Amino acid sequence: MKSIVCNAFAPVETLMWKEIENPSPGPGEVLVSLEAAAANFPDALIVEGRYQLRPALPFTPGCEGCGEILAIGVGVVGLDPGDRVMFSTPFGAFAEQVVVEASNVFRIDADMPADDAAGFLLAYATAYHALKQRGALKSGETLLVLGAGGGVGLAAVELGRAMGARVVAAASSAEKLLACADRGAEALIQYDNPARLRAQIAEATDGRGPDVVYDPVGGDMAEPAFRSIAYNGRYVVIGFAAGSIPSLPFNLPLLKSASIVGAIAGIFMVKEPDAHRQNVGELLDFYREGRLKPTIGARFALEHAARAIRWLADRKAIGKIILDPRIDAITQ
Repeated sequence: MKSIVCNAFAPVETLMWKEIENPSPGPGEVLVSLEAAAANFPDALIVEGRYQLRPALPFTPGCEGCGEILAIGVGVVGLDPGDRVMFSTPFGAFAEQVVVEASNVFRIDADMPADDAAGFLLAYATAYHALKQRGALKSGETLLVLGAGGGVGLAAVELGRAMGARVVAAASSAEKLLACADRGAEALIQYDNPARLRAQIAEATDGRGPDVVYDPVGGDMAEPAFRSIAYNGRYVVIGFAAGSIPSLPFNLPLLKSASIVGAIAGIFMVKEPDAHRQNVGELLDFYREGRLKPTIGARFALEHAARAIRWLADRKAIGKIILDPRIDAITQ
């Protein structure tokens, strides 16, 4: 079979598309024939050696996808060859066949499009865990989503609406904000200057501030966003797509009577697997009801994974970037 291979921690352009041996599932694992995969921001960090996870070299990157189970390992129950599934994995998804831990595999309906399934799990599971368990978002509250045009940002916009919140979407371009409005954002902020962000948030929230801030970006926008938060607000840290980790004065949570919490879906999956599976079940219910629909920003051939990851790392993406082993071009 063919696979994307990382031979050294280096820029994504060094990734190779090459023939490797067909894998076999071990105990507690399943083998999936890939229909489609999705590129995610951590893929770039892992390939470049800038992530907390450093796989042994060589390895195949890729964190999520969908396909059909070809074989199951010893001890796997509840899954069978022929099942159509979506999955998450720390790495390994950018290959024609993928071995995945059975605990990270979820059955999907036969009519769920491959693009939707491949780009569903990480963005929605991350956003839902962040808003439900960590941010404790309640119906009627105001949610501010930073970096709202990306995959995890648009997922939070949709889920905020599904959970009954008023959603304020902040993004770096008018094009991204149009996608946010299409997904249910009631107020839009185009940010380009940290000095203006507090005034923009105040205007969008009638001076009250957001109850929950969802931040996958970090960087210079974090402090003005936290200074804008409402009384008893919750600031949920998802990641640092801007490339820099902000530092906040410790007196701010005290003065605002607000909290800063982190949300890492990967840790949640391991520490609370039953709650994670319940979350995924609820997310699939939302999808079947038409309340969630992944935004697909572009589709690349699987062999062009390096270009897809670079597109994402350069923050050009709106929504999810899909990698398809059945095509040999780029579509947007």
